[in-house]
Amino acid sequence: MSLLPVAAVLPRLLDALQSASQVLLCAPTGAGKSTWLPLELLKSAGLSGKILLLEPRRLAARNVAQRLAELMGEAPGETVGYRMRGETCIGPNTRLEVVTEGILTRLIQQDPELTGISLVILDEFHERSLQADLALALLLDVQQGLRDDLKLLIMSATLDNARLEVLLPQAPVISSAGRAFPVERRWQPLAAQLRSEEAIAVATAQLLREESGSLLLFLPGVAEIQRVQEQLAGRVADDVLLCPLYGALSLSDQRKAILPAPAGFRKVVLATNIAETSLTIEGIRLVVDSTLERVARFDARSGLTRLITQRISQASMIQRAGRAGRLEPGICLHLTAKEQGERAAAQAEPEILQSDLSGLLLELLQWGCRDVMQLTWLDTPPQSNLAAARALLEQLGAIEEGRLTPRGQQMAGLGNDPRLAAMLVAAHTVDEKATAAWLAALLEEPPRAANSDLAYHFSRNQPNWQNRSQQLLKRLDSRGGSRDIALAPRLLAVAFADRIARRRGLDGRYQLANGMGARLDPDDALSRHEWLIAPLLLQGSHSPDARILQALALDIEALIATCPQLLHQQDSVEWDDTQGTLKAFRRQQIGQLVVKHQLLARPSQDELHQAMLNGIREKGLSVLHWTPEAQQLRLRLQCAAQWLPEYPWPDVSDPALLATLERWLLPQLNGVHSLRALQNVDLAAALGNLLDWSQRQRLDSALPAHYTVPTGSRIALRYHEEQPPVLAVRMQEMFGEATTPVIAEGRVPLTLELLSPAQRPLQITRDLSAFWKGSYREVQKEMKGRYPKHVWPDDPASALPTRRTKKYQP
Repeated sequence: MSLLPVAAVLPRLLDALQSASQVLLCAPTGAGKSTWLPLELLKSAGLSGKILLLEPRRLAARNVAQRLAELMGEAPGETVGYRMRGETCIGPNTRLEVVTEGILTRLIQQDPELTGISLVILDEFHERSLQADLALALLLDVQQGLRDDLKLLIMSATLDNARLEVLLPQAPVISSAGRAFPVERRWQPLAAQLRSEEAIAVATAQLLREESGSLLLFLPGVAEIQRVQEQLAGRVADDVLLCPLYGALSLSDQRKAILPAPAGFRKVVLATNIAETSLTIEGIRLVVDSTLERVARFDARSGLTRLITQRISQASMIQRAGRAGRLEPGICLHLTAKEQGERAAAQAEPEILQSDLSGLLLELLQWGCRDVMQLTWLDTPPQSNLAAARALLEQLGAIEEGRLTPRGQQMAGLGNDPRLAAMLVAAHTVDEKATAAWLAALLEEPPRAANSDLAYHFSRNQPNWQNRSQQLLKRLDSRGGSRDIALAPRLLAVAFADRIARRRGLDGRYQLANGMGARLDPDDALSRHEWLIAPLLLQGSHSPDARILQALALDIEALIATCPQLLHQQDSVEWDDTQGTLKAFRRQQIGQLVVKHQLLARPSQDELHQAMLNGIREKGLSVLHWTPEAQQLRLRLQCAAQWLPEYPWPDVSDPALLATLERWLLPQLNGVHSLRALQNVDLAAALGNLLDWSQRQRLDSALPAHYTVPTGSRIALRYHEEQPPVLAVRMQEMFGEATTPVIAEGRVPLTLELLSPAQRPLQITRDLSAFWKGSYREVQKEMKGRYPKHVWPDDPASALPTRRTKKYQP
């Protein structure tokens, strides 16, 4: 074992741990950083307390612990132990604990000083899981405020050193050599004429025929593993064993994939990216890399997660290729064009940027951190996802005014997903606790079977659910009790009230209480039920409706009787477009789902008016009767805001008027009880409600509705949104006016539309003085012949204005 590459940097690493609180170790695949180094640190680092070794995945954690214990000639649970969800294997003499991420967070929360712990190792940190980022933030806070003697070692095969060095400028960086043997990397796009699983199987079988040794095949998910395994079964020789590897497999099947193939056989291990790091799979010389992975993307708007298949990063490609060079020179076949591989992202995107943060926020509030920026983050959690997390925690009753409620403190103490924690806290009797614990265990590790009926799986006895439920009951300090499916609706409704669903067709489509759509397969037996509660949903990639993965049929009347708080009453008066009337309804609702409704005979005037305002907001301002006077007043206010911006004019845009209907329109609705009467409302008077006395006086003075011309006539101005206002006046009435009239405190000249005696436009000008001196002569010459009874003076700027013909001139 001393020949492992990481052994060469052990002295430097021991020195660094003596002098620094944080140390960064970059050690590529095969260096021995997970399966040898922790024991050496336990032996040589002079630590008085335990070592905690964080492994991101349960499968890796169990196997790393198993390997480390074997090296000591012991069984897990002696010097080396492990803890993970639903399984603990430690003893009184355990000094090195391999833990999964959620467990580490719980240990820190329960004992912020980490009493008895000398060193925490964050392994495979390049995976940048949400819990690893949280653990790093909490551990740095512990070091700064509580334990300056606590050591932190961050290890990875492809460490993002540049960013970590900025975050931890005092941390020494130690790099180890990686695998001892070269790996030939080949690139081959999939055959376009074949389905992907068939093309992958063909390429894999061909490499097996050409080369010796066992093979590791990376695929994005379990479904692809199963389909490719079927395709490979008829394409490989009898001495080739096909061994799937993923987290949900039994321990014996996992060991079959990890241990060397029996004598005379070789194997093909079909794995997800769980096999990229930590796990040592014996005998692998060949790697086939689909270059794909399945990742979760949280949608803050819907509150749901979408699974997408995407190209892996270049760092992951290097990781996968490295698995081929552990024992001898190897070959890695990347199933993509080399150009595509080189265009891939350098590093995978951190989970913290794309995950549901409700659990993280609950942990932070339990830590006493109301502002996430109080902690040190490699990547700051996105505000949109944090807002969605706050909304969910408020819905669950965990927080109020940004602080944990007593219920929230109970939830945080359990360490579960917030929804499941809310369900567990809501269980009071021993039977309810047994039922809630079983439901939580089932939903944490949902069945992979196609059956979506939660009741069917509830009755099954799976060992992993049994172990996990017993662990949860211990946290609830409950013993005995029997699980009962009849108690499940109330418990699920506490945590998933927004996922109560009502059928909206005969093709498996449902509407959720939060307003979203959801669907079952049309032939799913559950689709015959009108009401469901669907705790497990997956956002569709190609459909706006979420896919229902697990659901329970509901007797809605029984649920309401048990949980009356789910129901809220809403009285509303609504437009009836077909009859042109208003109707009043009383509805009993769960979220946006109507359980019962009835027609009300006599709504109050307030209800009628609110319905009118709601209808106007829905349909727009065009449903009102806008008289020319009202339109002109609105235009004057818009122009005032543009030309006299120093004064506080009201906003009369469509959005602003719709938002303030209660202020300006509602006062004019007294006595208005029908849609027909609404058409008679004086909108000019209504808009006046937006102005105080001084604003009204300034508007009438600076932007008048009428202009008094030299003859004394008051003529209406025509205001426009994008142009100066227009004064349309007979030319004779403007005689004696030497210059163009102006408004808006002298800032805006009027556009003069000078009319003939027959009210026909003769000239449009914004410079009256220039018109009198210039083109007026042409107008005068033509008009004298056409209208000889009217005056056409040679000097109009100084002539007397008139409304009359020559006959009446003095």
